[in-house]
Amino acid sequence: MTQHEKESSTGATRRRFVGRAVSGVCVLAVVPAGALAAPPQVEEADETAVQLGYRHDTQNVDAKKYPKHGVTQRCVNCGLWQGAASDPWAGCAMFGRKHVAAKGWCLAWAAKPGSPT
Repeated sequence: MTQHEKESSTGATRRRFVGRAVSGVCVLAVVPAGALAAPPQVEEADETAVQLGYRHDTQNVDAKKYPKHGVTQRCVNCGLWQGAASDPWAGCAMFGRKHVAAKGWCLAWAAKPGSPT
C-alpha cells in the first residue's frame, strides 16, 4: 500500500483539511451579527428597572423617592456588578442577561466588599 492510499483510506489528506477549514470560516462569515453582539442594555422603562428604581446615571435618581441613595453609589462599585471597573456597561445579577450602565444605580445597590460606600 502506498503512502497516498494510506492517507486516502484514513481521510487525513491535506486537501480535505484545507477544504474543511475554509468551510468553517465560511460558516462563521454567515452567522448573523446579532449572535455575536453584546447583550442588550437595560432600559429605564423595563419592568424590573422600574421596580428597582434603576437609572442609567446615578445623578438622575430622585432623592425624595430614594432617601438612602448616595451620589457615590454607582453600579460599577456595587457588589452585584459583573464586569471590570473600566467597563461602561456590564452584567448585573438583578437584571439577568441585560447590561447596566457603570454610572447607573438601583435599589439593590450594595457596596462591594472592601470598597468605600
